[in-house]
Amino acid sequence: MIYSGIRLKKTRNLLVICLLLLVTFAVNYSCGGSTNRHKPVSPAVEGLDLPAILKKGKLTVLAENSSTSYFIYRGKKMGFEYEILKEFANELGVDLEIITISNLDDIQAMLNSGEGDLLACNYTITNERKKDVDFSIPFLMTNQVLVQRKPDGWETMSPVDIRKQLLNDPTKLARKTVHVWDQSSYYQRLLHLEEEIGDTIFIQAETGDVSSEDLIEKVSDGTIDYTVVEKNVAQVNNRFFDNLDIHLELSVKQKIGFALRKTSPLLKARLNQWLTRFTQKVAFKYMKHKYFELSQITSHTKDEFSSLGGGQISKYDALFKKEAQKYDWDWRLIAALAYQESKFNPDAVSFGGAYSMMQFMPEVGPKYGVYPGSPPEIQIAGGVKKLHADFRSWPDIPDKMQRQKFALASYNAGKGHIKDAQRLAEKHGLDPKKWDDNVEEMVKNLSKREFYRDEVVQNGSMRGAHTHKYVRSIFSRFETYKTMFH
Repeated sequence: MIYSGIRLKKTRNLLVICLLLLVTFAVNYSCGGSTNRHKPVSPAVEGLDLPAILKKGKLTVLAENSSTSYFIYRGKKMGFEYEILKEFANELGVDLEIITISNLDDIQAMLNSGEGDLLACNYTITNERKKDVDFSIPFLMTNQVLVQRKPDGWETMSPVDIRKQLLNDPTKLARKTVHVWDQSSYYQRLLHLEEEIGDTIFIQAETGDVSSEDLIEKVSDGTIDYTVVEKNVAQVNNRFFDNLDIHLELSVKQKIGFALRKTSPLLKARLNQWLTRFTQKVAFKYMKHKYFELSQITSHTKDEFSSLGGGQISKYDALFKKEAQKYDWDWRLIAALAYQESKFNPDAVSFGGAYSMMQFMPEVGPKYGVYPGSPPEIQIAGGVKKLHADFRSWPDIPDKMQRQKFALASYNAGKGHIKDAQRLAEKHGLDPKKWDDNVEEMVKNLSKREFYRDEVVQNGSMRGAHTHKYVRSIFSRFETYKTMFH
């Protein structure tokens, strides 16, 4: 009897264990989980260490096309990690080659196969990743934050009222659906958070061809409700999507570093030695300030010149009228452009280095006689001259208003990206000579891999949603100005 009781108890325990395993399996799948959290990567190739890089005269970096890693802004190559590695390449005396990655699932395999020497994609240093790749010393510490959409009508609400309608505590994520890359540290953090709050978070796992910035944009446009990213990524993107909130932190500080092959010890040693020095320099501190602390427009503009009032649009109305008349433009459209760029602030500086009321990039301003510190009349004259040059660069657009919109889009993003959108519009059966609901839709799509990787695209990805909104905002403000000012 005693033997039978023990046997029955063991059988019952075994059944309980099996049921628990089945439940765990089901929960992981219902939350978008993966049964293969760590995908083995082939061993790193030998012989591609620092001497080989110096011999070929080129440092090749595998980079994510994102605001923190590498992107093109008004024709200028930018990105926090790009700027760091540009300095490192200069230190080595070699060229810097950037290869943008189309699918983050492949990044470690590409690195270990020798397609690149370093990996730059705001990569969190984790023990799991260390199984396959090595890391530099960290150059940044950052938290993970929840990206959520502000409530409808937030523009007229106080900050306190906005916060009341947002998730303000990690426990509030219970029974919410959150979209993240399935091989990211965000995914692991959400699994741990489930345990901490004692409830289920519906984790929707995304593949590596959907970037964190794609997900941020989807939160902004209402396609999804929540995603998780590092705070530094959220800070940069918050400049482009003003309807997002990023205040809720979900993790302790985590380390960000560059990934290297385990077979590149000399490169690692040289990079670490250089990073130790460089991260103490003013240049590095300015990079951090520019990308993660500087607001998109650093403005000291008085409120009276940032909104309608006093019978005038701004104190620069006479200058707008004078310069617009030279090129047969409506001065109120020029004013709407200046408001969009800087809220009429002649001392404005954007995180990309653009300056003045009309926001000239450093390499463009001198072509139109505008330099940092130029007086407002010179800034406005140069801005209108550039806008008209952009207008004249689209002679094949027959409708004047549509042509003006092409010009504004070019002013914001550069003509190359807009030509790409034109080619995509034609390929997808849209009118390449019409901005509204045609080329503007392809501009918006140029932030998506399936579009910017198309063979007709020559200039890579762009902040399409930003340019799409930019043109619409200017024309909306222009219509308001027309009804109130003459």
